[in-house]
Amino acid sequence: GVLYFICAFQNISCGIHYLASVFMGVTPRHVCRPPGNVSLVVFHNHTNWSLEDTGALLSLGQKDYVMVQLQNGEIWELSRCSRNKRENTSSLDYEYTGSKKEFPCVDGYIYNQNTWKSTAVTQWNLVCDRKWLAMLIQPLFMFGVLLGSVTFGYFSDRLGRRVVLWATSSGMFLFGIAAAFAVDYYTFMAARFFLAMVASGYLVVGFVYVMEFIGMKSRTWASVHLHSFFAVGTLLVALTGYLVRTWWLYQMILSTVTVPFILCCWVLPETPFWLLSEGRYEEAQKIVDIMAKWNRTSSCKLSELLSLDLQGPVGNSPTEVQKHSLSHLFYNWNIATRTLTVWLIWFTGSLGFYSFSLNSVNLGGNEYLNLFLLGVVEIPAYTFVCIAMDKVGRRTVLAYSLFCSALTCGVVMVIPHKHYILGVVAAMVGKFAIGAAFGLIYLYTAELYPTIVRSLAVGSGSMVCRLASILAPFSVDLSSVWIFIPQLFVGTLAFLSGVLTLKLPETLGKQLATTWEEAAKLESENESNSSKLLPTTNNSGLEKTEAITPRDSGLGE
Repeated sequence: GVLYFICAFQNISCGIHYLASVFMGVTPRHVCRPPGNVSLVVFHNHTNWSLEDTGALLSLGQKDYVMVQLQNGEIWELSRCSRNKRENTSSLDYEYTGSKKEFPCVDGYIYNQNTWKSTAVTQWNLVCDRKWLAMLIQPLFMFGVLLGSVTFGYFSDRLGRRVVLWATSSGMFLFGIAAAFAVDYYTFMAARFFLAMVASGYLVVGFVYVMEFIGMKSRTWASVHLHSFFAVGTLLVALTGYLVRTWWLYQMILSTVTVPFILCCWVLPETPFWLLSEGRYEEAQKIVDIMAKWNRTSSCKLSELLSLDLQGPVGNSPTEVQKHSLSHLFYNWNIATRTLTVWLIWFTGSLGFYSFSLNSVNLGGNEYLNLFLLGVVEIPAYTFVCIAMDKVGRRTVLAYSLFCSALTCGVVMVIPHKHYILGVVAAMVGKFAIGAAFGLIYLYTAELYPTIVRSLAVGSGSMVCRLASILAPFSVDLSSVWIFIPQLFVGTLAFLSGVLTLKLPETLGKQLATTWEEAAKLESENESNSSKLLPTTNNSGLEKTEAITPRDSGLGE
């Protein structure tokens, strides 16, 4: 339990960094900076306002402008991305039909600072023709997540879980601070990219570490509730964003959440599973003895267990184990359909999860409270999944969660913007539903495939999931074209996924499949004939061989 909470605490930091850009990458209202000191500001019928406050009134369209008179007598029309110099300096009317000359914003921009004193966007002027650089902040981070999960999963198998946990956590602190002190945009992006790699690496290896210590009885609850700690990170992002309005200070404060884990992680032992895989039997035995002492139970002799295992049905030498490629997930027409459906659910879950979170600033009302509420609602969603999936079945819970999120996306689209409170409530329901689906898809995918490709199925699903997380920020950026584009995408995909989920077999109460024949039988088997055993608590012979390979199961956040 102590090991679980130490490792789960660090998931809070991962949740923080994954969503920090929600506020750090905000683009405030802005206006082109004039080429000199201003003596008069005119905006429609208003005069003498400060240029900073007037810039906040500019609509997103390009037609509006602010008229300013400089101390040298020149009159300029300042819009969001350009500025025009009037040839006739005698007229101070806002409406002007005379000749004027257009100039680019070479002197930079004046930003509205009512909400944020500075963001990464205002720091490096990532607006207008440089707007695409701002749009890359979150997608490039998610690309780092993709690479990090693969890289550190490999390192943890070679070097051990404990070393990688310490290295990734230290990296999260160092790269987090480096991003805050970045001298230019490219240094900032590089620091964030490596931060994404180590944060993702921690999530993967932390999941493996926890699963290799947790007993079979608690494994489902423990694995699902690792997501809850990730959600706490979202709450801290909202709280810190509300209290600190300068992006580099906000980034520094969020990065310090990693420090307690770095100070504690030296007490974490290596996992017996990894030590056994390396042939270090005496060290593994020592750790098992310490665990037994902590849990006030009797220890067991690993030598006896291992000799028993070698005589079992899976006691073949490792050299005889066949390697399987992605093509095995398309073994026949039924399995191919199952794989494509599962991949679509992974994609929808991830797209919905990040679209709801990143789009919280566009819902209206207090954007900090919006993100906080969308984070809070995840925690009961994961508890609901743990209870409901063993009561009514995996397929039913997953399908209804997807239908519910599709419905709420439709509801958000028809609520008028002035009734934003209803929109936020609908978004909370949608996030609850998509969070439930996201939490369940790991376990359900593992139960749908036989042992020989189980890790491959979950691993490939989590890769598809990351592809969606790279695309989600672009979907949210498209809300500037039409505000409901993110909801349209997520709602359509969720409905389609929900319909296809109903065609998948139910796995509640079924033994985990070990062969393709058993996996195919899932579709035709009558549920009433199924065993009363839950898939996560199979008999002792299967306990050693049927556990989901954790490295592939914990990647998709």
